[in-house]
Amino acid sequence: MPSLSFAAPTSVDEAVKILAGASGMAKVLAGGTDLLVQLRSGRTRPELIVDTKRIPELIGIRETADGFVIGASTPGVMIYENEALTRAWPGIVEGMDLIGSEQIQGRASFAGNLCNASPAADSVPALIAARATAVIAGPNGRRQAPVEAIVTGPGQTSLQKGEFIVEFHVPKPKPHQSDAYLRFIPRTEMDIAVVGCGVNVTLDGNGVCTDARVVLGAVAPTQVIAEEAEKALIGHRLDDDTLSKLDAAAGRACQPINDKRGTIEYRVKVAGVLARRAAAIAFERAAQR
Repeated sequence: MPSLSFAAPTSVDEAVKILAGASGMAKVLAGGTDLLVQLRSGRTRPELIVDTKRIPELIGIRETADGFVIGASTPGVMIYENEALTRAWPGIVEGMDLIGSEQIQGRASFAGNLCNASPAADSVPALIAARATAVIAGPNGRRQAPVEAIVTGPGQTSLQKGEFIVEFHVPKPKPHQSDAYLRFIPRTEMDIAVVGCGVNVTLDGNGVCTDARVVLGAVAPTQVIAEEAEKALIGHRLDDDTLSKLDAAAGRACQPINDKRGTIEYRVKVAGVLARRAAAIAFERAAQR
């Protein structure tokens, strides 16, 4: 087995150079809460680990005229303690806040949770629902991509050799726009989602939905943007008929598997229930803005 090397660059350019020059498998350590477990279990055997938490640019949250810029390696504790981000995007914060214990929150990051490429990642559906984008650095410079374009399958991403995520851009919410994230897990705390659901809605002055995004997790190889579920909301208030159509559409968007956490039928049922509940919360929050 090849020896394991470790690097802790202090700039983006240095990190890109190290990653691009790696001769074997290289892994970025943005938080390490997934990677370190995989190393100890032998599930992954990289030849190089590149720790990005020593790059100042990758840690922190700043508010701009257009929204928020969140460093890719910013730990969860900094995210849910940021009052401005919590007011603007409570669903995004809810997703991150559900990842692990307080100790894990001191390390876990958006980039790590996303690039681990688990269908059940809790922070990802709400980011996609908010139409967040990732800024990616690599040998050819920087590029932007929607968050939903990063994960291509379980454990797989669209990032190329030498590339890693530097930051996330989250747009400023519009008037009467808000979001929510819910998940169902077998235990009360610290477990992997059976189903997750992020809902983002914009309302007019009369409570009618003018724009929506419904994103499901843990029901397909990647997170699912449930377009039919979105159409069930747009142009409607959140009455019983709308909720019923949303429930059915969310279920039809699922492509789940049977595993120890739930059957296909169970996940389809739970997806509809979570979509209804998350939509109700998002509508209520949006109406108060």
